[in-house]
Amino acid sequence: MPGYPDQPITRVPGEESVSQSLQTFIAGLPKAELHVHHVGSASPRIVAELAARHPDSSVPADPEALADFFTFRDFAHFITVYLSVVDLIRTPEDVRLLTYEVARDMARQNVRYAELTLTPFSSTRRGIDARGFMDAIEDARKAAESEFGTVLRWCFDIPGEAGLESAEETARLATDDALRPEGLVSFGLGGPEIGVPRPQFKPYFDRALAAGLHSVPHAGETTGPETVWDALTYLGAERIGHGTSSAQDPKLLAHLAERGIPLEVCPTSNIATRAVTTLDEHPLRQFVEAGVSVTINSDDPPMFSTDLNNEYAVAARLLSLDERGLAELAKNAVRASFLDAPGKARIAAEIDTYTERWLAGA
Repeated sequence: MPGYPDQPITRVPGEESVSQSLQTFIAGLPKAELHVHHVGSASPRIVAELAARHPDSSVPADPEALADFFTFRDFAHFITVYLSVVDLIRTPEDVRLLTYEVARDMARQNVRYAELTLTPFSSTRRGIDARGFMDAIEDARKAAESEFGTVLRWCFDIPGEAGLESAEETARLATDDALRPEGLVSFGLGGPEIGVPRPQFKPYFDRALAAGLHSVPHAGETTGPETVWDALTYLGAERIGHGTSSAQDPKLLAHLAERGIPLEVCPTSNIATRAVTTLDEHPLRQFVEAGVSVTINSDDPPMFSTDLNNEYAVAARLLSLDERGLAELAKNAVRASFLDAPGKARIAAEIDTYTERWLAGA
């Protein structure tokens, strides 16, 4: 969770800014999502279930009261709500419920594959047994694939604001053969960037890479392009979370394009956190025109009053995309994912089939 300024949260124009036909196309489009957070995906419906389990919490379980609770007045209130939700996740059963229900919400948007960012340190430091945590997410992952057809994989994320203690614990959980979950594919770094230099995390990323994991740190969201360079140089980044400030450095854009390093772009999040002032100033088009591979993602969707469908509508507006353009954008995420080759081919073919049938029907 980044360090947010004290700024009201408003929904970025997305679905309401494109035609109804295009909205319908987006809703049915098979999609992959590569930058979305576990706790940050807890919708009011999920939070209500968790709150009912823990009546001593300050979070209301009543749907009407919860809707008001989730109406963010400012970012200070957002942080309060976020931490209140974290506090609701107290047992492996809570972890399992959250994970399974997040997958259900993804399936409703036709998300076929997602790399969900988890911060296990937040759970283990609150007393959840590491083995119990791993078993819970794996049980939810297998159930989601079987029941919803949504394939989940994990990114274990260092909460940078918690310091090197959290990095050590996250690396241990990610690389211990007795604990490492089957669905784990990548290793990340989140939290505030200001005052949290990337080079200090190099030893932990080295361990993760040596264990066969992929490097996907956040960088350049609330700091300049030098943080992206650090993520590439010291952390071996294969994708960049956000990377918004990369637009300030033409050499960096050229490097990302030449090396085929994708950016995980989250437009509504970027506006909400004031990484970008207005939607018209968002650098998404600049990235595409520079030849950088981009994927579209929702980050903390309920927290920012958005979802992946809305983010695709935002991208359609920013890039002036039609159905074929949106289908290509969806395939970008498939190509940039860490899914195996047969899985990638299956989803790409599904996107093509859906698009051709849509256009033939239209």
